Amino acid sequence: MLDSNVPPSILGVIPARIASTRFPGKPLAILAGKPLIQHVWERSSRSRYLSRLVVATDDDQIAAAARGFGAQAVMTRSDHASGTDRAAEVAECTGAGVIVNIQGDEPLIDPDAIDAAILTLLDDSHCQMASLKRRITDPSEIENPNVVKVVTGGNGDALYFSRSPIPFHRGEPAGYFKHIGLYVYRRDLLLAYSSLPVGPLEKAEKLEQLRALENGIPIRVAETSYDTIGVDTPEDLAAVERIFASSISLSQSNENDG
Repeated sequence: MLDSNVPPSILGVIPARIASTRFPGKPLAILAGKPLIQHVWERSSRSRYLSRLVVATDDDQIAAAARGFGAQAVMTRSDHASGTDRAAEVAECTGAGVIVNIQGDEPLIDPDAIDAAILTLLDDSHCQMASLKRRITDPSEIENPNVVKVVTGGNGDALYFSRSPIPFHRGEPAGYFKHIGLYVYRRDLLLAYSSLPVGPLEKAEKLEQLRALENGIPIRVAETSYDTIGVDTPEDLAAVERIFASSISLSQSNENDG
């Protein structure tokens, strides 16, 4: 019998593929002098709770680049439909009890956000899957279908995820929350996830997390101040490059003032 006081090993997986409709070769695109995937790995490495962190890919170039900057790269099959499936293949070959699926296109990922999602799951032994949300402060995001909204119940479990503005405000405004696509799974659920039936809501919204809800699996969602900045296009990369340049200029200015 396992000792419940001993925390499970926690595996962080960064899925990365070379093929992308909008941005081919994205993981190896150079950002501030480094491949995009390196930024994700370096920031994720600062998590206090990850026991192990790997880059999961089906591409030799990505694997070689990852090993070049010190990451552990795991080669996976090329027929995976999603990063979740890729993470599951890696998990199947390890004894990790908890797996964190970290988006490979978020070079500004906050390690504290990773830890918050992990703790959300670890704090409740019945919780099988956890994620994050952030209060929306930019009104343009409410109507933007590329910004996924989430509503949660009093216990913190997700009631629904949608590309549409939810909830509809007919009376007193309740506030909108943006879903942050970082997922933490217990091992058994992740290994079974791809075999769960795909329901009409997932098909309509094109949101994989709805598969859990449609199959009666709760998703605990913790609030965070971290705001995701994903890179889906070369234009997104240029925007993040400007953020990097701005932060460097601010740091240099502070050093000069000191």
